[in-house]
Amino acid sequence: MTDAVAYASLFLSALVAATILPMQSEAVLVGLLLADYSPLLLITVASIGNVLGSAINWLLGRGIERFRDRLWFPASNAGLERAQSWYRRYGKWSLLLSWAPVIGDPLTVIAGVLREPFPVFLLLVAIAKTGRYLVLAAITLNWT
Repeated sequence: MTDAVAYASLFLSALVAATILPMQSEAVLVGLLLADYSPLLLITVASIGNVLGSAINWLLGRGIERFRDRLWFPASNAGLERAQSWYRRYGKWSLLLSWAPVIGDPLTVIAGVLREPFPVFLLLVAIAKTGRYLVLAAITLNWT
């Protein structure tokens, strides 16, 4: 695999993994770390892709309210209200959990629905996503 293909594959897997589509970028990162690609470059590429995917979720959240009453809408009114209530309770700091499976992606959508300012969103999500990749890389490189 060429370097460009390896890094592009990691970027795309990280981008898709951060959206509401099911995908894992961690396995790709670990595989490339074990194949002796540059850890700093891998963490940078994965972080940029993952944060960009979360930004797409934020944008989706900004426009999702107008579709709330459609039959195909993926969440019930009650479910959406619960998520908004939870986000209002814990606030922007809950975005530090945007790296977490299951709850992370919906958090980034709800942040858009509730109009979290984009610079604040971007900073907190970047800290969370990059932190996760740093920890994963440290574990991988120290245990192999």
